[in-house]
Amino acid sequence: MKIREINQNELGKLLELYRHLHESDEALPADEVIDQAWNEIQSNSAIHCFGLFDQEQMISSCVILLVPNLTRACRPYGIIENVVTHVEHRGRGYGRQILGHAVEYAWQHNCYKVMLMTGRLNEDTFSFYESLGFSRHEKQAFIAKPKF
Repeated sequence: MKIREINQNELGKLLELYRHLHESDEALPADEVIDQAWNEIQSNSAIHCFGLFDQEQMISSCVILLVPNLTRACRPYGIIENVVTHVEHRGRGYGRQILGHAVEYAWQHNCYKVMLMTGRLNEDTFSFYESLGFSRHEKQAFIAKPKF
């Protein structure tokens, strides 16, 4: 197993893995919209898409965004999103490895904190994130979505 940043030409593998992220999701837009978003992600030095690979197969992935900051002595903070492990490989520690890698990356880049949110509202998920050092008691998250 190897963890590394996902290459430009591995978009297909990532999109295939994302099929295991949500039970239902919006349909993908046209290829040119996907390619534009992927190019923006790949060219943004603050966004890092990590993948855990078993040879050529992407098993697990997450994205971390390092946000520049004017508080906390101008130290950035990290936001983790899109944490996913292929359904056939869950329960083997791969999610723990990919998240551990992302958090360590944030510490190496002087982040003063790393945050993540989950839509999975069950105790097993909460315990999993807490076992990695995340606290559900420090802050409260609020989410706004467009009304259309």
